[in-house]
Amino acid sequence: MEGCFFRIEINGLFKTSLFKCLNDCGKITLTCLRAERKTMTEDIERVLLTEKEIQSKVAEIGRRITADYADKDPIFIGVLKGCFIFMADLMRNVDVRCSMDFMAVSSYNGTTSTGAVKINKDLNQDVAGRHLLLVEDILDSGVTLNYLKHYLEVREPASIHVATLLDKPARRKADIYADYSCFEVPDAFVVGYGLDYNERYRNLPYIGVLKPEIYS
Repeated sequence: MEGCFFRIEINGLFKTSLFKCLNDCGKITLTCLRAERKTMTEDIERVLLTEKEIQSKVAEIGRRITADYADKDPIFIGVLKGCFIFMADLMRNVDVRCSMDFMAVSSYNGTTSTGAVKINKDLNQDVAGRHLLLVEDILDSGVTLNYLKHYLEVREPASIHVATLLDKPARRKADIYADYSCFEVPDAFVVGYGLDYNERYRNLPYIGVLKPEIYS
């Protein structure tokens, strides 16, 4: 019996395989020749904000912060992990003396907030009497950010303000707003430019809407 090629689909991935039937010993060998791997862009339903649109708006917000924080020596506090790309670009567009620190918190599992906030990494410096700018990737329910503001207010900073890349008011549960917001977005699951789904898609240069079948 001669060998034959055929294609099968396993968990959404196509594989080209070879069945070679050996009549003399009755053995069947399955050899996987290659797997066609999907790219991240194939998981995106549509691009919501282009790289150019993001960079233009971040520069605009940077100019506003430069004017508002002149001679205030602010501390930019990034809320990890989603903020890291936005915060890096934002600080490069701010022309004032400043410093930076990071906090790591957890309240999400998959696509939804658990409602319970846990501090995984605290600040490394004293913030008493300092002007703080909390930098977030997305402000949706506001539960985490509201918790952080109250958590830091106990340390008696001079001020606390919020800068966010995306604002999703349709999901708001806490009484909090952004002082600096780049874009208001609809109630869709967005990824890219630091935002993730289960630690994927952060490296996309734009903001895209994830296909529902990816996370449902």
